[in-house]
This record gives sequence, structure tokens and C-alpha cells, in this order.
Amino acid sequence: MRDRAVLLLALPGIAVIVVFQYLALGGNVIAFQDYQPYLGIGKSLWVGFENFSILFSGDPQFLNALRNTLILTVLQTVFVFPAPIVLALLLNSLMSNRMRQVVQSVLYLPHFLSWVIVVAVFQQVLGGAGMVNNFLRAHGWQPIDIIGNSDAFYGLVTSQVVWKDTGWATILFLAVLATIDRSLYEASAVDGASRWRQTWHVTLPGMRPIIVMLFILKLGDSLSVGFEQLVLQQDAVGTGVSEVLDTYVYNQGIVGGYWGVAAAVGLVKGVLGLVLVLLANRMAHALGEEGVYRA
Repeated sequence: MRDRAVLLLALPGIAVIVVFQYLALGGNVIAFQDYQPYLGIGKSLWVGFENFSILFSGDPQFLNALRNTLILTVLQTVFVFPAPIVLALLLNSLMSNRMRQVVQSVLYLPHFLSWVIVVAVFQQVLGGAGMVNNFLRAHGWQPIDIIGNSDAFYGLVTSQVVWKDTGWATILFLAVLATIDRSLYEASAVDGASRWRQTWHVTLPGMRPIIVMLFILKLGDSLSVGFEQLVLQQDAVGTGVSEVLDTYVYNQGIVGGYWGVAAAVGLVKGVLGLVLVLLANRMAHALGEEGVYRA
């Protein structure tokens, strides 16, 4: 076999995906049980859809987590997803390749920082004893409560995601921009098109397939809005605005011991993500795009 060596190199990665992604799906049966860790899946009592009925019977904690998840999903879809597209267009407009490489290297760095470090950086800058408030105090102004302000939490979380991941997410878009035929720009310039018109009629249509595909994939994971990021900041603002579906699963399952309810929430979230991907892919086909897969 010609590609035997490549396939052998891929086996460890395939094994990890099979074990931790596909075999782990069997654990969803916990959602239909009164699961007790000391009994295991085989001996835990089956309760049918009782765990799901608890969720949709008006549990205020679940409804609060769902509300926060939907709000953050909308904010991240509106502000986080387009950010790397805009940044890629700006970087592509830089005439000097050397300057572009320097800027890219600086923008990539936050992606490699853990959320622990990112949250700590924001606390050192925007916290009560942070750099911004120390500057305000030094000049006789009142400090601004940002880190512990529940009203500003959604904006804070969204800005953290933009700062951390926008630079890294531009890689794919910059690669697509490099494949656009330069003669199209030359022809549009001859026809009198401005830079804005070239961007609208040449650049964005060339990027549209990858934008559509990434948007579909983003929708599938849209209800996962950052577990570690939010857990690290729950003590500062409380669960009223920081509790999302992922943290609800953690607090109910790992902390509270309600394993069945936590598994039911995770299963519902996964099913909703699948439905969003299927609907978005169908819409992409209706608009003439390939999407993630062809029906």
C-alpha cells in the first residue's frame, strides 16, 4: 500500500478520536438512569425520561443557564465570528509582507495562553486593584467596577474571546485570500473599482465558501460558550449571569451528584447542536454553497 506509512502515523490520532469521541457516546445512557457511581451503569436504576422532565418542568437554575447560554451564543455569533474575517482583510491590505508577519505573530500569541492566564491578565488590567483603576485613582477619578460587575459580564466575556482567539482564527481566512486570482483585482481596477468595491465584489465572494463552512461548524458548537472561562469568573459575579449549560452540567453532576440530570442536559445540548448544523447546511445548499457535506 502506497500510503501505509502515513496511515500508521495517523493511527494514534484516530484511536484517540474513537475512544474519547465515539465510544464515549455510550455514556449518554446515564441520562435515562438514576446513575450512582458506586453502582455503575449496569446496576443503576432506569428512570426513563424523568431526568428530562425535571429540566423542562421550569427549573429556575436550568432556565437561567439556558438564557445565559443563548445570550452569549448570540453575542459570540455577532461579534466573535466576524472578527477574524475583518482582521484578515486588514492584514491582507498591509503592503509590506514583513510587517504583516510581525503583526500576525503578535496576534497569534494570546491563543496559546490558557484561560487561567487570560482571566488573570484581564483581572490585572481591569480589576479593582488593576492597572486601569489605579490610573483613575492616581488622577482623582472614581474606579470602575468591571470584573465584578454582573451588568458588564457579557461584554467582558465576549471581549476576552475576541482577544484570545481572533488572531489565530485568521489563519484560514488569510490562506483563502492568498488563493484568490490577482487578475480579478487588476481587471476590477481597470474598470474603475475602488478598494471597497474590490473587497465587496472580489474578496468576499472568494472567501464565501470557507465562511459558510466555518459558520455551519460554529453553529454546531454554538451552545458551548466557554466552560473554563466562565467557571474561573463565577465567584466574582455569581451564577446569575455566569451559569451556562456547560457549567450547569458541572455543578449538577460533578459538584451536586445529580449525574442523570447533568447527562440529560449534555445530551439535549448535543442534539440541538446537530439540528443547527443540519438546518444550516440545508440553507447553504439552498444558497448554492456546498456546505459541510452534500445530501
